[in-house]
Amino acid sequence: MNKLLFILVVLLASLASCKTWKQNHSNSNQKTGMNNKEKGAVTGASTGAVVGGIVGNRNDNTVLGAILGAAVGGATGVIIGSRMDKQAKSMEQDLGKSATVERIGEGIKLTFNSQILFDFGKTELKESNKKDLRKLSETLKENPGTDLLVVGHTDDIGTEDYNQVLSEKRANAVANYLVDNGISAKGMLIQGWGETQPSVLNNSEENRSQNRRVEIAIYANDIMKTNAQKEAEGNKK
Repeated sequence: MNKLLFILVVLLASLASCKTWKQNHSNSNQKTGMNNKEKGAVTGASTGAVVGGIVGNRNDNTVLGAILGAAVGGATGVIIGSRMDKQAKSMEQDLGKSATVERIGEGIKLTFNSQILFDFGKTELKESNKKDLRKLSETLKENPGTDLLVVGHTDDIGTEDYNQVLSEKRANAVANYLVDNGISAKGMLIQGWGETQPSVLNNSEENRSQNRRVEIAIYANDIMKTNAQKEAEGNKK
């Protein structure tokens, strides 16, 4: 209950203001009061994002929970939101139709359809589409000061255990490629949620294709928050 209250407070603060990388070992998922379906790493990124992600997990919205959990609100949040606006516009221009870019609270949510990045049932990135992740890496490097949560999802074809492992491996493949292209491993968190968080009902092939996806939450790290706070305090003088 305390965690739920915390995230509600963060959500309200975010709405009022405006709009580490740790390897996720499939055999050693760390848990914080989570059931067997709630697998995935919960360490390595900012505490707020971790707590928000846990609450989001239980509401089938891990990425949204992480973004809201990392929010600070107030004048500092407004400054962070302005920086995220610019970054989101750059991503929209660079990625085009390869990914859906959404501005949420003080962060950004990216959604890659797994069919763009992977062949069906595979975990190796397609050579033809690695360029999209390279473009993302360049944008992230041009806009430092953020942490990332990379989350893999599948449809309901196959067993639950198979889909869990598949989602983890795909999330790791994306995260590793970003690291290979110069993104710091320190501020990256990786999770796989298998078939447990569908974005739409798995009742048609079209819907299942939407559920096969990799989502990335981008939110301010401690350095950006500190700099934004100093800027906000300076604006008051």
